[in-house]
Amino acid sequence: MTIDWDLIFRLLLAGLMGGFIGFEREFRAKEAGIRTHFIVALGAALFMIISQFAFTGRFDAARVAAQVVSGIGFIGAGVIIFQKNVVRGVTTAAGLWVAAAIGLACGAGMYDVAGAAALMTAICLEMMHFFHLRYGEKVVELTVLSSGNRDLKEVLEALRAAGINVETYSVFGNKIHLTLRLKVKNYVDSLSSLVSLLDGFTIEDLN
Repeated sequence: MTIDWDLIFRLLLAGLMGGFIGFEREFRAKEAGIRTHFIVALGAALFMIISQFAFTGRFDAARVAAQVVSGIGFIGAGVIIFQKNVVRGVTTAAGLWVAAAIGLACGAGMYDVAGAAALMTAICLEMMHFFHLRYGEKVVELTVLSSGNRDLKEVLEALRAAGINVETYSVFGNKIHLTLRLKVKNYVDSLSSLVSLLDGFTIEDLN
């Protein structure tokens, strides 16, 4: 039995490129990191290799690739969560989807295309993180309880006067539930200002 080092190299390269994207996700403490991206890319490459070389006679290698494209959605959906009116994990799911495509490209022997895709994906992720830190916003939810005879309208007036973006609010009894958007780059200072503005009210919940 002879060892086909070219096919093994395709698997290794696919795993390394997938892990390269996963490193960025792991560094940002996201849902799927190096191991997940490595395995997804390697598995996709293996499927492509099997579809190309494991069968004799008439066959269609594109059929297996098409199943990988649709099947990776199962894993991608697992890292997407909806929490506090915000959808999280979509970028990581997209990264897994691209890792699968890179794996297919490596499995097909298209190394230059796979490498370019991995590099462009990593650059895009890093650039968007850079812009998010400077121009992005973070959703904050809090419930404020009125103390004594304080009017809850004062809360809205104080927040708007301070330039804090109130996305939604709802009043029930002597409580008001607020959804705010704070700039990421000023997040800590904004929270400190928020606590000062609400002096005299009771903050029951802050997320």
